[in-house]
Amino acid sequence: MASSLALVALLLVSCAAVAAAATKYTVGDTSGWAMGADYTTWASDKKFKMGDTLVFNYAGGAHSVDEVSAADYAACTASNALQSDSSGTTTVTLKTAGKHYFICGIAGHCSNGMKLVVDVAAASPAPAPKAPSTTPTTPSTTPATPASPGTSSGLTPTTPATVLAPPAKQSAGAAGLRAGSWAMLGLAGLAAVQLGLF
Repeated sequence: MASSLALVALLLVSCAAVAAAATKYTVGDTSGWAMGADYTTWASDKKFKMGDTLVFNYAGGAHSVDEVSAADYAACTASNALQSDSSGTTTVTLKTAGKHYFICGIAGHCSNGMKLVVDVAAASPAPAPKAPSTTPTTPSTTPATPASPGTSSGLTPTTPATVLAPPAKQSAGAAGLRAGSWAMLGLAGLAAVQLGLF
């Protein structure tokens, strides 16, 4: 039973990861990876994040896609490329945060503009759930007052005050799970039934 629960938990996490799907960028859009395109302008309005993919489309053999260091990017040299491909369609998954440098390794192409730098943002952690706001209970520190002359006890007991904040208001859309979450739970449940877990 514990392994079944672990499998269902893994399935739920996988579904959540798919829900925050990565973006697929076609480098140069309709121009593709070619001479004459302005890749600095192309990349300037994009927010690259870990998990995104870059797709380079070009004439196989006529160009290459070489991921290089910053120094090799500046010098337009592919002799120490981190990875290289000249198949005509190259897909690169951005797995690490920071700057990634790409050039065409064919002589003269990089110096004529076939170079691209993308700055990949680090993955941001999921926001922590908010705890309900309450005011802690504190006993009263007011000393007991002496009783009036002629009473039997001599002290008047005090009762600690408890103050609680009202529950936070939620909008109608936040009252329960969002539609996407319900869909993921439905997929996980369907998979669990198909696997014979329930």
